[in-house]
Amino acid sequence: MSAAPLRLLILGAHPDDAEYHAGGLASIYREAGHVVKMVSVSDGQSGHFRISGKELTDVRRAEARRAGEVIGAAYEVWNNPDGRLLPTIEVREQIIRELRTFAPDLVLTHRLNDYHPDHRAVGQAVQDASYLVTVPPICPETPILRRDPVVGYLPDLFTRPAPLRGDVVLDITDRMETIVQMLSRHHSQFFEWIPYNERREDEVPATGAGRIAWLRTWYEAKIAPRSARHRERLVGQYGSDRGGRIEFCEVFEISEYAAPLDADARKRLFWFLP
Repeated sequence: MSAAPLRLLILGAHPDDAEYHAGGLASIYREAGHVVKMVSVSDGQSGHFRISGKELTDVRRAEARRAGEVIGAAYEVWNNPDGRLLPTIEVREQIIRELRTFAPDLVLTHRLNDYHPDHRAVGQAVQDASYLVTVPPICPETPILRRDPVVGYLPDLFTRPAPLRGDVVLDITDRMETIVQMLSRHHSQFFEWIPYNERREDEVPATGAGRIAWLRTWYEAKIAPRSARHRERLVGQYGSDRGGRIEFCEVFEISEYAAPLDADARKRLFWFLP
């Protein structure tokens, strides 16, 4: 562990994006005493079938706070409209100010290849902000960073125009319980909106314990293909025995538009990997 705590910033488009895609890494950072901040760039106002607008934003902001509390991480929900995000100068500058103020060592965000326009917008805005955080006339009221952080892309399974490159892979099998607990705090999403959207409402149990078990099964099925797709990298990193058996992993591609993940940075930011 470095002398000063590392600082991890996860910029997702919606409340729950950060922990869904990188809850394992976030829990590892917090367990080691490092600082984690999760941000939803949108207000989450569109993610439901019965409620919307400010009423839903208030619900989702409270859910996000409770999710962060599971691991002791800060969680902010910004005021940009869910479902209407664009990589505007205003959003870009909001992200520049956040990067400068929080001064992260590692930033995670969405790739530009994604099904959701909000995800693509956040990924584009972060890419556009990466260099500009060092430029004094941009957002001059907020002191610049003297160096870019390392920026990584959150895992996804999309293949066009190019699949995610597995620059960093980590076994999160022993983190699944924590991740599911974080996700379960987003009650409006994982027990209401997503089952409705997937036409699976009848599957969700009425009891708390049953719901958690259902959520874990649902989440496992969603992310299991990551390990199959990145098996070669897992085997290369963990060895044929363990790497061949890993069921659940997180995978990050490092952006070429920010600081490189050289050998020293890899050892510092991912100290726990073999």
